Amino acid sequence: MDAALHLRVALLGNPNCGKTALFNLLTGSRQKVANYAGVTVERKEGLMRTPSGRLVRVLDLPGAYSLSPLSPDEALTRDVVTGLRSDVERPELLVCVTDATNLRLNLRLVLEARRLGVPIVVALNMSDLARRRGIVIDRQALERELGMPVVETVGVHDDGARALVAHLDACIRDQRPVPGDWTPPSVAEVVQTQQQVRRILQAAVREPEVDTRLDDAIDRVVLHPFWGVPILAAILFLMFQAVFGWAQLPMDALEQGMQHAGALLQDAMPPGVLRSLLVDGVVAGVGSVLVFLPQILILFLFILALEDSGYLPRAAFLLDRVMAVAGLSGRSFIPLLSSFACAVPGVMATRSITSWRDRLATIMVAPLMTCSARLPVYALLIGAFVPERQVAGLFNLQGMVLFALYVAGIVAAMAVAWAFKHLRRQEGAAPLLMELPAYRIPRLRSLARGLAERAGIFIRRVGTIILALMVLVWFISSFPAPPAGASGAAIQYSIAGILGSALEPLFRPIGFNWQICIALIPGLAAREIAVAALGTVYALSATGDAVADQLGPVIAGSWPLATALSLLAWYVFAPQCISTLAVVRRETNSWRYPLLMAGYLFGLAWVASFLTYRIALAVGA
Repeated sequence: MDAALHLRVALLGNPNCGKTALFNLLTGSRQKVANYAGVTVERKEGLMRTPSGRLVRVLDLPGAYSLSPLSPDEALTRDVVTGLRSDVERPELLVCVTDATNLRLNLRLVLEARRLGVPIVVALNMSDLARRRGIVIDRQALERELGMPVVETVGVHDDGARALVAHLDACIRDQRPVPGDWTPPSVAEVVQTQQQVRRILQAAVREPEVDTRLDDAIDRVVLHPFWGVPILAAILFLMFQAVFGWAQLPMDALEQGMQHAGALLQDAMPPGVLRSLLVDGVVAGVGSVLVFLPQILILFLFILALEDSGYLPRAAFLLDRVMAVAGLSGRSFIPLLSSFACAVPGVMATRSITSWRDRLATIMVAPLMTCSARLPVYALLIGAFVPERQVAGLFNLQGMVLFALYVAGIVAAMAVAWAFKHLRRQEGAAPLLMELPAYRIPRLRSLARGLAERAGIFIRRVGTIILALMVLVWFISSFPAPPAGASGAAIQYSIAGILGSALEPLFRPIGFNWQICIALIPGLAAREIAVAALGTVYALSATGDAVADQLGPVIAGSWPLATALSLLAWYVFAPQCISTLAVVRRETNSWRYPLLMAGYLFGLAWVASFLTYRIALAVGA
């Protein structure tokens, strides 16, 4: 069908109003994602066919609180709906997606969009949740007050867009005047819009009386200027205690399973290249990463529970003053917290930061947050070199060391941000305005879904990127074969052995041997591959037919403690994986910043490892 026959529809709404879920419900698999020309913001577009056969082209616009932009996302949304972008056809119909549980915040954007002169339909999304909370919305009264159609939607239900689809099916196109030019509202018009929102809510919405005494009592403690930060630190400390304290049994079970699988393959297959690939490459490499899945899931269990409880926005508010000292704002907290999972979504989340200086500073320090890919490296070295003992009869020493590593990353990030603040021209600081959600008990179903998604991401990563790279590591570690009469391990004569020996002079001052040098290279693609690479390298380093069954005891017996401490320091600062550098290039639209990031991180990592190694040797480690 010719594109001119499509009805062009754009979804407009505040962040977190369920707009993207509604877009996915409408378009299903018939969607494509690309970048808008000249900017780094994603463009999501899809097709849907109505029951009568009408074809609708749906555009999911970036979330915006207002058409007077304070961020790149909001600027792009304004440009699309006002027809200022030549590469995007102006929508013929706007679907203003609103959160039915929070119309007070959402209606301002609807009233601003009304001035555009484009047909609008308001979607009361999350209408089921509003009813469960006792919020009564008179849809007919809301239609009269707004002067536009209003439909109810539930973006997470299969039939949750039925009323909206029916409206799109019946919508008459090209029966409107050409809209005039849009101009930003004046201060008086903004005040008038807020007054209109209050009047509309009074006429069409009845909300139950909410008893906030318990929330207020909790906030008086957790947001206290003196006690708030220590309480947050205690929560994080307990989280890292749990990572080691709760994960041991499932980790032992996984480790035994991988050892058993390796032994079965060893016994069942004749000696040769295929057995070496499966036993030394796949089982010794990939298996050494897979055993850390329980620790990663426990870490995310805490993060998801804190988010679902309503505590995380309060932590951002609490840390605003602390982060201001380093040249950041409370808005940087959520992107930096996201970077504990992976720096890629953390860097992308900086789009919500209105100040370019604050956004750039947050991007540059996001890799210093300890991402989940570092956890296997930390867990391996801590498990091998830090004794499992209780401190003061209460705390796990290994958990305390892990907490210290996370704190080291945070302190380093604040120090770099402080330096960045003093190297760049200052902008006026924007006040942090946030709406704090009500406290609630985390929902088990939501936690289970989040953990399942994280486990799926980790397992897919293990089964694709890590598996492919481990086959490559095995190949360069196995070929060429050693010359006749060679007395050392075969890997010493391979491509990897030669490469590791070539790199060793650069890393010898910080205590790294050639096996560690080999593992650092594939670790640029994904940090956790360093553990898998060490598993493969040490398995192939064994002489004769012996294979290293457990990596931890092997490195504990062959490395001095100073080397292990140096490697831990390296991974606090180590240059971020290639995918992070790529997304920094995309978000900043320049190679300057990813190259600067890689350079300063490498320099910090080398200096920190050098100092750690030399101090450790001096005190007898």
